[in-house]
Amino acid sequence: MATIHDVAERAGVSPTTVSRYLNRRIELPSGTAGRIDAAIAALDYRPNRLAQRLSTGRTEAVGLVVPEIREPFFAELAGWFADEAEQHGYSVLIIPTRSDRAREIRALEGLDDRQVDGLLLMTNTPDDGTLARLIAGRRDVVILDEDVPGVAVPRLFVENTEGSYAATRHLIAAGHRDIAYIAGPTGLLTVSERRRGFERAMAEAGIPVRPELVAAGSFASENARLAVHGFFALPSPPTAIFASSDFIAMGTVTAIRELGLVLPRDISMVGFDDMPFGVLLTPPLTAVRQPVEMLGRLGFRTLLALLRGEAVPQVTRLPVQLMLRQSVGAPPPNP
Repeated sequence: MATIHDVAERAGVSPTTVSRYLNRRIELPSGTAGRIDAAIAALDYRPNRLAQRLSTGRTEAVGLVVPEIREPFFAELAGWFADEAEQHGYSVLIIPTRSDRAREIRALEGLDDRQVDGLLLMTNTPDDGTLARLIAGRRDVVILDEDVPGVAVPRLFVENTEGSYAATRHLIAAGHRDIAYIAGPTGLLTVSERRRGFERAMAEAGIPVRPELVAAGSFASENARLAVHGFFALPSPPTAIFASSDFIAMGTVTAIRELGLVLPRDISMVGFDDMPFGVLLTPPLTAVRQPVEMLGRLGFRTLLALLRGEAVPQVTRLPVQLMLRQSVGAPPPNP
């Protein structure tokens, strides 16, 4: 079996150069890199990954902690994260927590057990201080999408407030004033920022937010379904609904169909996330699109830079885009 010394001798370089090249720690002139690649191919060289890991103390694996792998947003993000990791020679351990704090804690404790070199952490439950204590001072954790207050690790968020503001403005421009808003659990960054954008757009238009048309407490589809039924039990139901996440949108659409309503004839609707199922609805759903591919890829690149000891911004914000489709129309005429 060929060794790294055989490759180095054939390519005319040192074994250290071959090792650093294979571990992507050095950029070589194209001629030198080509000779190494040719030597590897000619000798059918296979790096001993176990020996490399033992010598470096690294696993060449990273973890992705997500609340729910079955939700389209998290599943797609995990795919892009794994794709980027593979391109850099890393394997990925995906850890779905089902929003269970104990599972999040175990994932963080796995860093000390050297199961992975670093973690990209996504949570969707408010922290009681437990996560902050476990993350404090670490140089191997990046937080994505939701914040963990009180920690100084790199964080990647989207422009939640601007996206929600644009979506609400779109409903107002279509003539709506009785706009319902369905939020997730209180105490989360995305929830507070998206509600802030909604309220800002309403205030700028001089439209009071009706408290009975605001529902919060969970991202669960069933929670949204029940909220919509509650809205239409009111003497003055909404003419439009802003569903502030994909799961909320799914429950909202279910309730609209159960009530025998038709989009956008009877009720208009916008969503947030813009996962592929939205365009398959009849009519296709107007929604705020999150840059899921960039979140996944940049999440890994940020984690990799952190593990390499490179300078990383504390907070990075990615833009969102309002995708205009056919689920928004004029308010229905008064009966």
